[in-house]
Amino acid sequence: MRVAIFHDYFGAIGGGENVVLMMADALDADIITTDTDAVTRIAGHRDVLSIGNTVRIAPFKQVSAAARFAACDFSEDYDFFIFSGNWAHYAAGKHHPNLWYCHILIGAMDDENIRFCDHSGRFARGFYRCGSSLHRSLDRRSMANVDRILANSRNTRVQIARYYGRDADILYPAIDVSRYVHREAGDYWLSVNRLYPEKRIELQIDAFRRMPEEKLIVVGGHAAADHSSPYIRWLERDLPENVMILGEVPFDELVDLYSRSKGLVCTSFNEPFGITPLEAMASGKPVVAVKSGGFLETVAEETGKLVEPAAADIVSAVREIAKNPGAYRLPCLERARLFDVSVFRERIREIVFQAYREM
Repeated sequence: MRVAIFHDYFGAIGGGENVVLMMADALDADIITTDTDAVTRIAGHRDVLSIGNTVRIAPFKQVSAAARFAACDFSEDYDFFIFSGNWAHYAAGKHHPNLWYCHILIGAMDDENIRFCDHSGRFARGFYRCGSSLHRSLDRRSMANVDRILANSRNTRVQIARYYGRDADILYPAIDVSRYVHREAGDYWLSVNRLYPEKRIELQIDAFRRMPEEKLIVVGGHAAADHSSPYIRWLERDLPENVMILGEVPFDELVDLYSRSKGLVCTSFNEPFGITPLEAMASGKPVVAVKSGGFLETVAEETGKLVEPAAADIVSAVREIAKNPGAYRLPCLERARLFDVSVFRERIREIVFQAYREM
């Protein structure tokens, strides 16, 4: 069976992109996308086919991605199609049988996302509000062509049911636990996320401003010329001395950063799943995460602390764990193994082959 995976774009390598690569490996599938900026940083993987670049300014970027997927036609080249992201499913009209793997439900999040455009100015917020209304209409029309839905968490599944009135199976993202190591509990905490407003990195900065005895290293990339640029400039205006923003780093360097950290701090707003807690736990490191979204499904009491999204609560949790971060090592490793890539590969094969037989 020939399988093709359509993914929005490879502008940066994040959790969604890593899931796509795992699916491609498990199914020996080809990857079809738009922008391929980050593809050169993917070592040891098959070629990625581009159907053309997007316009690099949001929201035209998303509109152009949807248009390219709607126009493409690979229906004669493959037997089964997977859509990954929020724009790739616009190809569903011509490509059956298919399923959509939902990482984050943009349609249901539109109203909330507007609040994170504060750093882009009044015009940008108004433009986003108009665009989101149009997107909802077109999105629902496209989703009528999707045969089956996979959600990356219970949290996302609930949103899919509420927004589309459809059920979804759950397939948790995974990590290759064998690629992570524990070296020491160093003198810094780590924050790993795309540098977007909805990650609420300012909460972390505020918390560590109150803890001069602790250090925070922020790691993560962002797509060029999108809504993150004003946000990053705003963050960098007044960084305390104990906070450093590194930007995107190679995977080997990220593994080393995890291995020598005290733990991970996560503050993303309603994170659909969140792969970074698993990476930290696979490194034997505890996690301080806000009490919402997918973090509720990955962070357990013995592997860290779930807190309210307030600087004071983050400070309290960090200081408590910092007394003995090594105590979390074994429970974290045990928890991470439940989300190993071997589990993911077996499950995605079962789902796709079953879906192909039934359609």
